[in-house]
Amino acid sequence: MEPGFWLQRWQEGRIGFHRDAVMPLLERYWPTLELPADAAVFVPLAGKTLDMHWLAALGHPVLGAELSPLAVEAFFAEAGVVPQREQDADGVHHRSGRIDLVLGDVFALSAATLASMRGVYDRAALIALPPDMRRRYAGEVYGRLPRGCRGLLITLEYPQAEKDGPPFSVPEDEVRGLFAAHWDVELLERRDILASEPGFRAEGVTALSTAVYRLLRR
Repeated sequence: MEPGFWLQRWQEGRIGFHRDAVMPLLERYWPTLELPADAAVFVPLAGKTLDMHWLAALGHPVLGAELSPLAVEAFFAEAGVVPQREQDADGVHHRSGRIDLVLGDVFALSAATLASMRGVYDRAALIALPPDMRRRYAGEVYGRLPRGCRGLLITLEYPQAEKDGPPFSVPEDEVRGLFAAHWDVELLERRDILASEPGFRAEGVTALSTAVYRLLRR
């Protein structure tokens, strides 16, 4: 999607993708990555997710990337902290404690910035992008992550013809097509969640699952 689409969503408060609690799938499967507590973790298209606080509480330095100024401001305001700001080629860094949330285009993050990331957590980034942008995102952004980086990727699967994204359906064969050339891809869980998603049912979606993958950069 074009940047203006997401900026408008935040401006209008249409942020149904935001969760008011830590993602249970993160809590369940993050330990399977076996990352050291001090390993830096990248969270793309972070919004104001509480998952960043959860990761930081484990000891991880967290680098988030977010396009919307409203999302960045809300993230820190809701935590009751005032971040330190510094601008560079990546965007405007907002730092507090272990969290560095960059206001800017995720595609603009440099290889040097991402080179120190030992983990990546992607709950709402890949599924937020249409097919052409997903290919670019996997090639350029994930392509700048270093060998040995471990990731947790959460996707949705549903009949795409039944609903306009975002969020988009990203089936397993596409995930493997996007990442398998450079990443080991392991499906950890697939679960039917249609009963717990009335918004999808209201739009006529007849099947909906979430899938969780563990990634390892070769």
